[in-house]
Amino acid sequence: MPRPYGWHANLPHPTDCGRQLSALDRAMPAWPVLSRLWRRRKRREPVPWLGPGIFLGGLVPLGYVTVRAIQGQLNANPIAQIENELGLSALVFLLASLACTPARRFLGWTWPMRIRRQLGLFAFFYATLHFLTYLVLDQFFDWDAILADIAERPFITVGFAALVILTPIAVTSTNGWVRRLGYQRWLRLHQLVYVAGGLAVLHFIWRVKIDVSQPLTYAFILGVLLGVRLLWWWSRKAEAHR
Repeated sequence: MPRPYGWHANLPHPTDCGRQLSALDRAMPAWPVLSRLWRRRKRREPVPWLGPGIFLGGLVPLGYVTVRAIQGQLNANPIAQIENELGLSALVFLLASLACTPARRFLGWTWPMRIRRQLGLFAFFYATLHFLTYLVLDQFFDWDAILADIAERPFITVGFAALVILTPIAVTSTNGWVRRLGYQRWLRLHQLVYVAGGLAVLHFIWRVKIDVSQPLTYAFILGVLLGVRLLWWWSRKAEAHR
Protein backbone atom coordinates (compact mmCIF):
# COMPACT_ATOMS: atom_id res chain seq x y z
CA MET A 1 0.00 0.00 0.00
CA PRO A 2 1.58 3.38 -1.05
CA ARG A 3 2.43 5.99 1.56
CA PRO A 4 0.02 9.02 1.65
CA TYR A 5 1.24 12.54 1.04
CA GLY A 6 0.04 15.85 2.40
CA TRP A 7 -0.91 16.84 6.00
CA HIS A 8 -1.48 13.26 7.09
CA ALA A 9 1.80 12.02 5.62
CA ASN A 10 3.43 11.88 9.09
CA LEU A 11 0.81 9.49 10.48
CA PRO A 12 1.99 5.90 10.93
CA HIS A 13 1.21 3.50 8.16
CA PRO A 14 -1.78 1.20 8.93
CA THR A 15 0.44 -1.88 8.78
CA ASP A 16 2.86 -0.23 11.21
CA CYS A 17 -0.05 0.52 13.55
CA GLY A 18 -1.05 -3.14 13.50
CA ARG A 19 2.45 -4.21 14.36
CA GLN A 20 2.68 -1.70 17.24
CA LEU A 21 -0.74 -2.66 18.62
CA SER A 22 0.02 -6.36 18.49
CA ALA A 23 3.28 -5.71 20.34
CA LEU A 24 1.43 -3.73 22.99
CA ASP A 25 -1.20 -6.45 23.28
CA ARG A 26 1.52 -8.98 23.93
CA ALA A 27 3.38 -6.81 26.44
CA MET A 28 0.64 -5.12 28.43
CA PRO A 29 -1.18 -8.20 29.83
CA ALA A 30 2.03 -9.20 31.57
CA TRP A 31 2.07 -6.09 33.76
CA PRO A 32 -1.18 -6.80 35.69
CA VAL A 33 -0.05 -10.43 36.20
CA LEU A 34 3.36 -9.37 37.47
CA SER A 35 1.76 -6.75 39.68
CA ARG A 36 -0.61 -9.30 41.22
CA LEU A 37 2.23 -11.76 41.77
CA TRP A 38 4.33 -9.08 43.45
CA ARG A 39 1.49 -8.01 45.73
CA ARG A 40 0.75 -11.65 46.61
CA ARG A 41 4.42 -12.25 47.36
CA LYS A 42 4.53 -9.21 49.60
CA ARG A 43 1.40 -10.36 51.43
CA ARG A 44 2.82 -13.82 52.00
CA GLU A 45 6.27 -12.60 52.96
CA PRO A 46 6.80 -13.28 56.66
CA VAL A 47 7.43 -10.36 58.97
CA PRO A 48 11.24 -10.25 59.03
CA TRP A 49 11.57 -9.35 62.70
CA LEU A 50 9.06 -11.90 63.97
CA GLY A 51 11.42 -14.86 64.42
CA PRO A 52 14.31 -12.90 65.97
CA GLY A 53 11.85 -11.00 68.17
CA ILE A 54 10.33 -14.22 69.54
CA PHE A 55 13.81 -15.65 70.11
CA LEU A 56 15.03 -12.63 72.06
CA GLY A 57 11.74 -12.36 73.94
CA GLY A 58 11.91 -16.05 74.79
CA LEU A 59 15.22 -15.53 76.57
CA VAL A 60 13.90 -12.71 78.76
CA PRO A 61 12.53 -14.95 81.58
CA LEU A 62 15.85 -16.80 81.82
CA GLY A 63 17.84 -13.57 81.79
CA TYR A 64 15.56 -11.96 84.38
CA VAL A 65 15.84 -14.79 86.91
CA THR A 66 19.61 -15.12 86.26
CA VAL A 67 20.29 -11.43 86.91
CA ARG A 68 18.26 -11.47 90.12
CA ALA A 69 20.01 -14.63 91.28
CA ILE A 70 23.44 -13.08 90.70
CA GLN A 71 22.44 -9.89 92.50
CA GLY A 72 20.95 -11.82 95.43
CA GLN A 73 17.45 -10.46 94.86
CA LEU A 74 15.59 -13.77 95.15
CA ASN A 75 13.59 -14.78 98.21
CA ALA A 76 14.69 -16.87 101.19
CA ASN A 77 14.46 -20.08 99.12
CA PRO A 78 16.13 -19.09 95.84
CA ILE A 79 16.29 -22.60 94.38
CA ALA A 80 12.55 -23.10 94.78
CA GLN A 81 11.89 -19.67 93.26
CA ILE A 82 14.09 -20.44 90.26
CA GLU A 83 12.29 -23.76 89.78
CA ASN A 84 8.89 -22.11 90.00
CA GLU A 85 9.66 -19.29 87.58
CA LEU A 86 11.25 -21.60 85.00
CA GLY A 87 8.30 -23.98 85.26
CA LEU A 88 5.80 -21.15 84.87
CA SER A 89 7.67 -19.89 81.80
CA ALA A 90 7.45 -23.38 80.30
CA LEU A 91 3.69 -23.46 80.85
CA VAL A 92 3.18 -19.99 79.36
CA PHE A 93 5.10 -20.86 76.20
CA LEU A 94 3.27 -24.17 75.92
CA LEU A 95 -0.14 -22.51 76.07
CA ALA A 96 1.01 -19.82 73.63
CA SER A 97 2.02 -22.50 71.14
CA LEU A 98 -1.36 -24.20 71.52
CA ALA A 99 -3.14 -20.90 70.85
CA CYS A 100 -1.55 -20.47 67.41
CA THR A 101 -3.86 -22.79 65.47
CA PRO A 102 -7.12 -21.37 66.95
CA ALA A 103 -5.84 -17.88 66.18
CA ARG A 104 -5.40 -18.83 62.53
CA ARG A 105 -8.71 -20.66 62.18
CA PHE A 106 -10.99 -18.26 64.00
CA LEU A 107 -9.24 -14.90 63.66
CA GLY A 108 -7.69 -15.38 60.24
CA TRP A 109 -4.17 -14.58 61.51
CA THR A 110 -1.37 -16.36 59.67
CA TRP A 111 1.69 -15.09 61.54
CA PRO A 112 1.14 -17.25 64.68
CA MET A 113 1.72 -20.39 62.60
CA ARG A 114 5.21 -19.16 61.72
CA ILE A 115 6.20 -19.01 65.39
CA ARG A 116 4.30 -22.03 66.74
CA ARG A 117 7.28 -24.38 66.59
CA GLN A 118 9.54 -21.75 68.14
CA LEU A 119 7.13 -21.25 71.04
CA GLY A 120 6.86 -25.01 71.55
CA LEU A 121 10.63 -25.40 71.61
CA PHE A 122 10.90 -22.63 74.19
CA ALA A 123 8.32 -24.50 76.29
CA PHE A 124 10.50 -27.61 76.14
CA PHE A 125 13.61 -25.53 76.83
CA TYR A 126 12.17 -24.04 80.02
CA ALA A 127 10.67 -27.37 81.11
CA THR A 128 14.13 -28.93 80.76
CA LEU A 129 15.72 -26.10 82.75
CA HIS A 130 12.98 -26.52 85.36
CA PHE A 131 13.85 -30.20 85.72
CA LEU A 132 17.63 -29.59 85.65
CA THR A 133 17.28 -27.04 88.44
CA TYR A 134 15.54 -29.70 90.51
CA LEU A 135 18.09 -32.34 89.50
CA VAL A 136 21.28 -30.33 90.02
CA LEU A 137 20.60 -27.52 92.48
CA ASP A 138 17.85 -29.10 94.57
CA GLN A 139 18.84 -32.78 94.72
CA PHE A 140 22.54 -32.63 93.76
CA PHE A 141 22.18 -35.73 91.55
CA ASP A 142 20.86 -37.79 94.42
CA TRP A 143 19.25 -40.41 92.17
CA ASP A 144 17.72 -42.39 95.02
CA ALA A 145 15.93 -39.29 96.33
CA ILE A 146 14.89 -38.30 92.82
CA LEU A 147 13.40 -41.72 92.03
CA ALA A 148 11.65 -41.73 95.41
CA ASP A 149 10.18 -38.28 94.68
CA ILE A 150 8.96 -39.38 91.27
CA ALA A 151 7.34 -42.48 92.76
CA GLU A 152 5.91 -40.99 95.96
CA ARG A 153 5.11 -37.34 95.25
CA PRO A 154 2.29 -37.05 92.70
CA PHE A 155 3.07 -33.51 91.52
CA ILE A 156 6.63 -34.57 90.62
CA THR A 157 5.32 -37.71 88.93
CA VAL A 158 2.94 -35.83 86.61
CA GLY A 159 5.50 -33.10 85.95
CA PHE A 160 8.11 -35.65 84.95
CA ALA A 161 5.54 -37.41 82.74
CA ALA A 162 4.81 -34.10 80.98
CA LEU A 163 8.52 -33.61 80.28
CA VAL A 164 8.81 -37.17 78.94
CA ILE A 165 5.92 -36.53 76.53
CA LEU A 166 7.34 -33.18 75.38
CA THR A 167 10.74 -34.68 74.58
CA PRO A 168 9.81 -36.66 71.42
CA ILE A 169 7.51 -33.81 70.35
CA ALA A 170 10.43 -31.37 70.49
CA VAL A 171 12.83 -33.78 68.79
CA THR A 172 10.44 -34.43 65.89
CA SER A 173 9.41 -30.81 65.37
CA THR A 174 11.38 -30.40 62.14
CA ASN A 175 10.11 -30.88 58.59
CA GLY A 176 12.53 -33.76 58.15
CA TRP A 177 10.75 -35.73 60.86
CA VAL A 178 7.41 -35.09 59.19
CA ARG A 179 8.76 -36.85 56.09
CA ARG A 180 10.33 -39.67 58.10
CA LEU A 181 7.26 -40.46 60.19
CA GLY A 182 4.61 -39.58 57.64
CA TYR A 183 2.22 -36.74 58.29
CA GLN A 184 -0.53 -38.77 59.99
CA ARG A 185 1.80 -40.48 62.49
CA TRP A 186 3.62 -37.21 63.09
CA LEU A 187 0.28 -35.47 63.72
CA ARG A 188 -0.88 -38.14 66.18
CA LEU A 189 2.38 -37.83 68.09
CA HIS A 190 2.14 -34.05 68.29
CA GLN A 191 -1.48 -34.16 69.44
CA LEU A 192 -0.07 -35.56 72.70
CA VAL A 193 0.95 -32.00 73.50
CA TYR A 194 -2.53 -31.52 75.01
CA VAL A 195 -1.85 -34.44 77.37
CA ALA A 196 1.45 -32.82 78.31
CA GLY A 197 -0.36 -29.51 78.88
CA GLY A 198 -2.93 -31.16 81.14
CA LEU A 199 -0.20 -32.87 83.16
CA ALA A 200 1.74 -29.60 83.43
CA VAL A 201 -1.32 -27.78 84.77
CA LEU A 202 -1.99 -30.61 87.22
CA HIS A 203 1.66 -30.45 88.31
CA PHE A 204 1.24 -26.72 88.94
CA ILE A 205 -1.98 -27.18 90.95
CA TRP A 206 -0.54 -29.93 93.16
CA ARG A 207 2.72 -28.01 93.58
CA VAL A 208 1.02 -24.84 94.88
CA LYS A 209 -1.35 -26.64 97.28
CA ILE A 210 -2.70 -23.50 99.03
CA ASP A 211 -3.69 -20.66 96.67
CA VAL A 212 -4.56 -22.43 93.44
CA SER A 213 -6.12 -19.40 91.72
CA GLN A 214 -3.16 -18.91 89.37
CA PRO A 215 -2.83 -22.55 88.26
CA LEU A 216 -6.61 -22.75 87.84
CA THR A 217 -6.42 -19.76 85.51
CA TYR A 218 -3.95 -21.61 83.30
CA ALA A 219 -6.13 -24.73 83.54
CA PHE A 220 -9.08 -22.66 82.28
CA ILE A 221 -7.03 -21.33 79.34
CA LEU A 222 -5.96 -24.85 78.43
CA GLY A 223 -9.57 -26.03 78.67
CA VAL A 224 -10.72 -23.26 76.33
CA LEU A 225 -8.02 -24.11 73.79
CA LEU A 226 -8.88 -27.79 73.93
CA GLY A 227 -12.62 -27.05 73.73
CA VAL A 228 -12.11 -24.87 70.65
CA ARG A 229 -10.19 -27.64 68.94
CA LEU A 230 -12.84 -30.23 69.83
CA LEU A 231 -15.57 -27.90 68.55
CA TRP A 232 -13.76 -27.41 65.26
CA TRP A 233 -13.19 -31.18 64.94
CA TRP A 234 -16.87 -31.88 65.65
CA SER A 235 -18.05 -29.31 63.10
CA ARG A 236 -15.80 -30.82 60.43
CA LYS A 237 -17.09 -34.30 61.20
CA ALA A 238 -20.70 -33.08 61.03
CA GLU A 239 -20.09 -31.43 57.64
CA ALA A 240 -18.49 -34.62 56.33
CA HIS A 241 -21.63 -36.63 57.18
CA ARG A 242 -24.02 -34.25 55.42
